[in-house]
Amino acid sequence: MSLLDHLRRRVATEGPLPVTDVMADALTHPRFGYYATRDPFGAAGDFVTAPEVSQMFGELIGLWAAVVWQQMGSPGHVHLVELGPGRGTLMADALRASRPVPGFHAALQVHLVEASRTLREIQERSLSGYASSWHDDVSGLPDGPVIVIANEFFDALPIAQLVRTGAGWHERRLAFDPQTDAPVWTLTPGISPLAALLHPTVLMGARPGEIAEVSPAALSVADLLARRLKRDGGAALVIDYGHGESAAGDTLQAVQAHKSVDVLATLGEADLTAHVDFAALARAVSQGGGLAHGPVTQGAFLSALGIAQRAHGLMAKATPEQARDIEAATVRLIDPGEMGTLFKVAAWTGPAAAPPPGFEA
Repeated sequence: MSLLDHLRRRVATEGPLPVTDVMADALTHPRFGYYATRDPFGAAGDFVTAPEVSQMFGELIGLWAAVVWQQMGSPGHVHLVELGPGRGTLMADALRASRPVPGFHAALQVHLVEASRTLREIQERSLSGYASSWHDDVSGLPDGPVIVIANEFFDALPIAQLVRTGAGWHERRLAFDPQTDAPVWTLTPGISPLAALLHPTVLMGARPGEIAEVSPAALSVADLLARRLKRDGGAALVIDYGHGESAAGDTLQAVQAHKSVDVLATLGEADLTAHVDFAALARAVSQGGGLAHGPVTQGAFLSALGIAQRAHGLMAKATPEQARDIEAATVRLIDPGEMGTLFKVAAWTGPAAAPPPGFEA
């Protein structure tokens, strides 16, 4: 049986499936899901994330976490959490860079939120020198002060897609063509209650035929973290590609071998993501009692943390070829034409916390 067979059976018994269900099964189904069956990262995989571009990315985030811990009053116990840790590269670099900070590692308990057993095995090897705990979702994290890192996590959370018609907003769903048995998109006949989650600017401004996206899963995680930060203290750092203001648009995309491919033609064989609505997440954080900082561009954030200085230090000890690689990696991370502008960075804290590094002004 394949993922498509599984989806056909679901449609036959449940009717057309919401995009949320399609994304969830395509990415995280324990038998057929994309992340359950492969290591998708790196040049030999389907995409490259910032921690794989350069060690500087994880190093700067590790030092960011250490400064946040100091701002919290250097508590004797703190949970350092990464959501969707990939290969564990970011966490390994962050821990290595932050080791010299007095008392920080002694206070840390490392937690990784990862649904894929395949990736957990890779993460365990990457972090073999550290005592770490794994969790299926955010709700399983223990109580106490927390510092959360979420790099390219929210973009993979399932979204719902709504299509504007003359009658209102209908939900987009997956069906199968009765003639060809191929997957196709269809619409619910009735108006979707999910339209209540859309921002007024989207509700009022969208024209017939336009698509709007909401992610109940992402909003739920943001709300949970905000309530946690308000209660126990700490901060969350969210790095992802997306838009700073809520807007209509179809951003669901599939990536395979570093190229965009057709979503329906590659279900289970390609990465599925959607642009993150940072404004919607900020509203959820605020409603949960937290404080949202940013977003700022990734280029501005990494520059404020000193990536140029770190690159200069690494290049001073490097061979000419290594120095060229370090320079190219820096450009890729911060240049507006690369990852510097498309990727945004937001921080969430409790209502009384000081602004974290990179968000002071």
